Parts: sequence; structure tokens; C-alpha cells
Amino acid sequence: MLKQLSTILLLFLLANQIVNGQGTNVKPNIIFIIADDVSDDDLGCYGNKQVRTPNIDRIAKEGMRFTNAYLTTSSCSPSRTSIITGRYPHNTGSAELHTPLPATQVPFPLLLKNAGYYTVQAGKSHFGAPALRAFDPADEGPEGGPGAEERWLKCLQERPKDKPIFAWFAAIDAHRPWQPDKLGKPHDPKKIKLPPYLVDNDSTRKDMASYYNEISRFDYFIGEVEKELKNQGILDNTIIMIMADNGRPFPRCKTRLYDSGIRTPFIIKWKKEITGGSVCNSMLSVVDIAPTLLELGGLQAVKEFQGKSFSKLLKNPNQEFRKYVYAEHNWHDYEAHERMIRSKDFLYIFNSRPNLVNHGPADANNSASFRELLKRKDSGDLTAAQQDIFLLPRPTEELYHSPTDPMQLLNIAAAPSSKQIVETLRKELKYWRTETKDDTPENLTGDWFNRNTGASLEPGNKVRGDMPGIHSGGTNLINTTPLGF
Repeated sequence: MLKQLSTILLLFLLANQIVNGQGTNVKPNIIFIIADDVSDDDLGCYGNKQVRTPNIDRIAKEGMRFTNAYLTTSSCSPSRTSIITGRYPHNTGSAELHTPLPATQVPFPLLLKNAGYYTVQAGKSHFGAPALRAFDPADEGPEGGPGAEERWLKCLQERPKDKPIFAWFAAIDAHRPWQPDKLGKPHDPKKIKLPPYLVDNDSTRKDMASYYNEISRFDYFIGEVEKELKNQGILDNTIIMIMADNGRPFPRCKTRLYDSGIRTPFIIKWKKEITGGSVCNSMLSVVDIAPTLLELGGLQAVKEFQGKSFSKLLKNPNQEFRKYVYAEHNWHDYEAHERMIRSKDFLYIFNSRPNLVNHGPADANNSASFRELLKRKDSGDLTAAQQDIFLLPRPTEELYHSPTDPMQLLNIAAAPSSKQIVETLRKELKYWRTETKDDTPENLTGDWFNRNTGASLEPGNKVRGDMPGIHSGGTNLINTTPLGF
């Protein structure tokens, strides 16, 4: 009888371990946390000494920090649909801002859901109603608070305890307009150091300080999520992934294809598998996230994915992974068509609309930071870096040597010494565009806002044109070999 009781007790303990994510062969829980409009160098663990992000900084020390993770676009909804499908924007059917992901596309959390994961979304989704079928509950309600993070804990507390969880937690922080609250101590504008492409004065520093306040709020709720995971006893076998959808909402950042717009903070903590304090300098693209998380969840990648799993980097971050990453700039408030290829050392941009200035998105054009630049432009008092957003015509080709020019301020595309690298990257970019069926429609969506003020134009001007990838068959593309490796 005693032996039988011991056996029953052992089975109970094993079952409890499985339910709580502690068994040896248990699928990991996955908490995917995405910020809105945050550049990688606006977190403490990426070298920013002004912003307060203690929770993210600690998680980076306890996990792995990636220094070369790149988005496929610096535009909110197209970036999110690209991440959730593992496809480039022009291959999703939602390459432009505010266009929902078509039901024909496969969001990877749906595959996790079908495999037994409890999938939940809370906060800003911005990928449209058809994609929400991937989640058991999807919660975008007003009770999320000013940064849309206040529902995250309830989602964890209400989860069924007999299933692994995949959570897509998406903040509105740090998107304009700023929404202050009483959390934490506000950042002091007087202590803010600005990048050289912004005007260094009181109004711009105040604008940046308000941005940092929202990043700190995002950080606070990440800390609360981790506490809840620990309280539930599932932290050790939970993958926490932290990133952003595009760069900071300031001129020369959001919607731009420089690192300030396209390189994302990317941190993964998984105590069970990742050595704390690891740093990975290997290049990866966000199209690699979907196949990676499916593999870690015990599933195989599907034919629709255009990236590949980087799971090997979690054990050995010193391995090489990608040779190139690719990104695109399509309509985001204004007509645009740019393509980018990035190697470890060089960034190359092709612009098919050099006749258009590239101020940035409408919300940034409504900001104090932009108004200060515009004021200095009118008085002829801008540095070369600050003048960039007003440049007209823009160069058709841009090339930057990132090791010596990390902010990509000096275009060396026309330099004789750059001829070979320009030819190589131009050829590689053309090959990627051909293989992914990218195109340049003549009738692109035009401006919906005033480029100088960010003011909305009349409704009659707000007409969708032809979106890249639709007529070329790019949205139907499957069974392709991942490019850039």
C-alpha cells in the first residue's frame, strides 16, 4: 500500500511539473513583448545612460542581448504583420500602414494554438481582425491603460494551467501623442543628450524626455509580468522575448531605413536554455522569429516562412547566421518606395521616389522636434545631418559604412572607392526583389497628410493606390529558399 501511495505521489508531482512548465520535455511558455516606436539605443542595456529601464536591463543580463536584429520595415502595422507571418511586407498583402493582414496569410501563433498552446493577445495588435483568429482571447479594450499594458497580468492569471502559453503582449508605449501618468519619476529634459540630426534646445529635449517616460512605463510592466511568471512557478521554462516594431517617432528615425529606424532592440531570456549575460552580434531578421519560435515550441517551419530558425544562436551566440538583411519603406502617411540591404559593415538604400522629401511620419511632423528643424531650415541654420530630411531631390542610391559611421550620416555611394561594394549590394538587392516578387507600382498610394505640418488632408485625397507585391504575385509566394544566408 505504501509503495502504491509513493507511485501515486510521484505521478502527481510529475504532472504538477508538466502543468507548471518544469518538466524535462515540456513545451516552453513564450511571452512575446513588443514596444511601439522604440529604437535599440533607447534602452539602458544598449548603452543609453539617460533612460531608466531597470527591468529590461536586468533581463538582458540574465538572458541574451542581440546587437544586430533588424526589422523588415520601420512602419507600425506592416512591421507587425511581417513578424507574425515570417514574411516580408510586400509578401503579406499588408505592406502599407493600416492595411489588415489578409485571411489567406498564416499568423504563426495560430500554428502554436493548433498544437495545444493557449494563445493570448493583449494591447495594440494593429494587424487586423483576420489575424486575431490566432488567439484564444484577443483583448484590445480600453482597460489596458495609457500604454495598453495593464491587461497583461490578468491574461497570465486567467490562463488555463494545463496548457503552455504563448502571449503576444503589445504596448502603445512609446507612440505619440504622449500619455503621461504617475508611474515613476519623469526624466529631466536638462539631462537629455540628443542625436546630431535633431536641434539641441529645450523643446526638443522636453519632447525626448516625454518619450523616455513612456519607455520607462513599458519597462515597469515588463517587470510586473516577470514577477507574475515567477509567482506561478513557470519562469524558468518561459521564453521572454522583448523587441519593438520600428524606430523612435522622431525625424530621421521612424519610417527611415537607417539603423535608427530599422534596427530593433532584441532580448531573449530563457533560464532553462540560455546562459545569462550572453551577447549575440550575429545578424538576424524578424522574418526569422516565426520559424524559431515554432521550433522551440516543438513544431516545424511551414512553407510560407521566408526566414529560418536562429535557435542555434541561443546555445552558441558567436556563430555567424546571416550575411544580409533586407527592409522596405512603403506608404506610411506619405507616398514612398525604398528598398534596403544591410551587411555587417554596409547599408545600401535604393529609392525609386527621389523626387519626394523624406520628413518622416505625420505624428513626428506634428512634433516640437520637427517644428524646431523646420524653423531652423527657414532661417538657413541647419547642420548637414539636420538638413537631411529636407533634401530634395534625394539620392537614388545611398551607402554607409556603419563601423565608422554608426548613425549613417555620410553617404559614400558616389565615392570611387565604393564602386565595388555598391555594385555588389545593388546586385544582391535586385536578386532579393526578383526572388520575392517585389515590384514598383506606378500608381502608389499618395500623400494623406501635409508633409510640412502633419495635418490631415481632405478625405477626397485619401485613396489607396497599388500596393507592392499584389499584382506581381508576391503575396502568393511559398516554398522559397530563405535569402541572405
